Amino acid sequence: MEKEFKVTPWEVKGKIDYEKLIKGFGISHIGAIPKKFQDNFLFRRKIVYGHRNLDLILNVIKNKEKFVMLTGLMPSGKFHFGHALVVKQMLFYQELGAKLYITVADIEAYNTRNPDLEELRKTAIEEYLTNYIALGLDPKNTDFYFQSARSKDGKKSNAYYSLAEKASRYISFNEARAIYGENISPAKLSSALLQFSDIVHAQLKEFEGPINVVVPVGSDQDAHLRLCSDIIQRMKDYKFRQITSTYNLFLPGLKGGKMSSSDLTSYVSLTDTIEEAANKIRKYAFSGGQATVEEHRKKGGNPDIDISYQWLRMFFEEDDKKLKKIYEDYKSGKLLTSELKQILIDKLTKFLKDHQAKREKARKLVDKFIFKE
Repeated sequence: MEKEFKVTPWEVKGKIDYEKLIKGFGISHIGAIPKKFQDNFLFRRKIVYGHRNLDLILNVIKNKEKFVMLTGLMPSGKFHFGHALVVKQMLFYQELGAKLYITVADIEAYNTRNPDLEELRKTAIEEYLTNYIALGLDPKNTDFYFQSARSKDGKKSNAYYSLAEKASRYISFNEARAIYGENISPAKLSSALLQFSDIVHAQLKEFEGPINVVVPVGSDQDAHLRLCSDIIQRMKDYKFRQITSTYNLFLPGLKGGKMSSSDLTSYVSLTDTIEEAANKIRKYAFSGGQATVEEHRKKGGNPDIDISYQWLRMFFEEDDKKLKKIYEDYKSGKLLTSELKQILIDKLTKFLKDHQAKREKARKLVDKFIFKE
């Protein structure tokens, strides 16, 4: 994965070839799916493009059995639309009846990015949790927790941390290098073993007991799922069910490549003002158009590389017919780059107005999520 691009839990760079990722990581294409999934535009448009063991969750949903959806957040930087793409999947699974386990990876962030747990906690609540709630997360069926403080219940907390410690018995450092690369360090490996516990611990008797778990991720997090699968097969003293994982495309940054919280010109955050957001689109969103209006009218644009179109396809325009018309009009030259950007800006403006009003109300609900257990 390193010759043309790099995809690891700690770094993503280069132009990503998703077909190479599928082959290199052993991911399966999304095949035939039930109507409930097909009705969701993320699955219908192959934005959720791959999976492992999806049939396990499909059977659970078909049989109306309980299941858990687990996701994690890295509490660093602003909450942007790349993060919000995952929330769309969280809400989808919650609507299907899943209990959500949301882990704040503050220990991983401490080990790899920022050794200030108080700052990490503040970012997790103000940037992430508040936005989650405003986007529609339901506290009734959500377990939101920090890796550094799993639960007020001692039995639950002990079970969670001891699982990570026991997992270290079932993986060698050479195997860790094979999964994570030569730059794996003790801190990163320790974080990876805690991630194993995050992914699996819902199945412990102290939590839900035997239950299926689905983990929606970007392909940069697949290493944790591969490690998890290996350890599950070796841990004979537990009877864990295999994990289902689904893989979504990265929402591209404004200038192309993966969106990055460390580059202010790469993203639009959900707390940007309307003016800031619109200016970022106008100034930084990479265009698939031609150099001049005359040339664009004659040759047309390329929506497949145009960031404004990609954002509409992956997040803002759920109507396939409207999206198709935008695609065809832009490709024919009928629709100019400035007009395409304005379509996105109009949708972005409406979204941010609604969302930021909901954010103010969401602040009052934070305690319902973080003081439950």
